[in-house]
Amino acid sequence: MTDDQPGKGPATNPFGSMSINFGGDAAPSAGTALNPFGGGISLIAEAPAEAAPLASGPTTAASAEGRTEAKVLVIGSGPAGLTAAIYAARGNLEPIVLAGSTPGGQLMLTSEIENYPGFPDGIDGPEMMGRFRAQAERFGTHMVDVDVDRVDFSSRPFRAWARGVEYRAESVIIATGASALWLNIESEQRLRGRGVSACATCDGFFFRDREIAVVGGGDSAMEEANYLTRFASKVHLLHRRDGFRASKIMIDRTYGNPKIEVHTNTTIDEVLGDTKVEGLRVRDTRTGELREMPIGGLFIAIGHKPNTDVFSGWLDTDEKGYLVAHEHTSSRIPGVFIAGDVNDHRYRQAVTAAGDGARAAIDAERWLETEAVASAQTATAS
Repeated sequence: MTDDQPGKGPATNPFGSMSINFGGDAAPSAGTALNPFGGGISLIAEAPAEAAPLASGPTTAASAEGRTEAKVLVIGSGPAGLTAAIYAARGNLEPIVLAGSTPGGQLMLTSEIENYPGFPDGIDGPEMMGRFRAQAERFGTHMVDVDVDRVDFSSRPFRAWARGVEYRAESVIIATGASALWLNIESEQRLRGRGVSACATCDGFFFRDREIAVVGGGDSAMEEANYLTRFASKVHLLHRRDGFRASKIMIDRTYGNPKIEVHTNTTIDEVLGDTKVEGLRVRDTRTGELREMPIGGLFIAIGHKPNTDVFSGWLDTDEKGYLVAHEHTSSRIPGVFIAGDVNDHRYRQAVTAAGDGARAAIDAERWLETEAVASAQTATAS
């Protein structure tokens, strides 16, 4: 979309030959490694005139994907990854971004963003990520919409494989993010972005004066329930058990909030509504009794899973599986940097992820400069 005409369709599609399908004819499903969005939401590629032959194994030869070697390889294409690419490209590092088969990150599921600076009237998530991508490409970033299958960080150049193609880089920025955990029921996934959300900070404002529900039993669920009382007329906290994982202080705060009603031993059978959330059909886990609750919004707060499986064994993770940055954005492997929600499970905001991406790119650029000076000094000494 053009900068001076927000809300209108772009003259070109920054995601190449792919279009966004929010409805989909296929039955909605849970997110997977290939499609973390699930829910019948997908990016649909137009069929090429001729199918490209599949590579029989890793190769460094130039292919239909374009160049495969770079000073900086960015893995991930949410706000962190694309901001890193913008900074790296402007630093003449000619980055390659392995964007994933469903590029754009979690903001591709957000219908409207009003808390990102620079958009006083708000902006749709897919539109904003399209602008991020177009800006990165403007400065020479090479985008490849593929999922990384495996990596080798044992020596430089670092290597990553995706769809049988080997990519090599002098440095790597990992910005693969984290995926929200969902209930995985058809109606929940069908109504994502239409009253079903996994981020109270992002979307709470849109539920002013409505009666809404939060699902979960940990600190995050109770934090979100308490936060949402700033906007909602009433918040129902639903938990499938009669005990909570949350800390005592959060339990006391939740039960002490007059705008929160706690429902234990309660699960959701169905989210009601055709085009937006209009209610819930819930089940008592002890008796099996069903009842309906008229609500106008549903927040899922049962946790997130960092997208780190492909880096297992290479980089340090914390007890929740998030990557650990040891100094600024540096991982334990010199030349490999970490940015965004793959490391940050406290804030999980587009603006903080973008800031992380900028930091990682600056750290990578300075590290590469230091390595170049060290190599030159070694060559001169010998």
